[in-house]
Amino acid sequence: MTLNQVLQMFAVAAIVCNVATLGLVVAAVRRRGGPGRGRVPTGRERAAVGARTVVGTAALLAIAATVGSLYLSEIAHLEPCRWCWFQRIAMYPLALVLAVGWARQDRGAWRYGLPMCVAGAAMSVWHYLLQHFPDLEGATSCSITSPCAVRYAWEFGFVSIPYMAGSVFMLVGAMLILSRRRS
Repeated sequence: MTLNQVLQMFAVAAIVCNVATLGLVVAAVRRRGGPGRGRVPTGRERAAVGARTVVGTAALLAIAATVGSLYLSEIAHLEPCRWCWFQRIAMYPLALVLAVGWARQDRGAWRYGLPMCVAGAAMSVWHYLLQHFPDLEGATSCSITSPCAVRYAWEFGFVSIPYMAGSVFMLVGAMLILSRRRS
């Protein structure tokens, strides 16, 4: 596969993450909408299994994003900029924390992961804005060899690498909120 094909595949995955996040939000709103509609099944054991499945899926998403990030820098040789590193600082431990939380059947894994998702999503949004408006941050913010405003990817006219990372952070965050409700 060429780098362009990989980036297109990652962009499609980001859009799928967006659709899934929207689906979770709509389901949560509908659940609040009326009595008995879409309620979580009763029973502690069933809820705990559901929460564990959600955390496991969130861990897999974070691991996939970590592997994708490493592919882009180590195999495709795209040099990460300063803001890319900040997002990695949130994503890499998120993958580990959620995997450990899933393995230990920790019902409180959302407590550790959600702050990382919020911070990572905020950094992704800022980086995405920098790609659109480079003057938001002075020219001294990033290195000459790896400026933050450069778009290594611009798939479908709007999906860049920070957009991809932000999509994963938001979906994982929504899933952790869901696991919190189930635990």
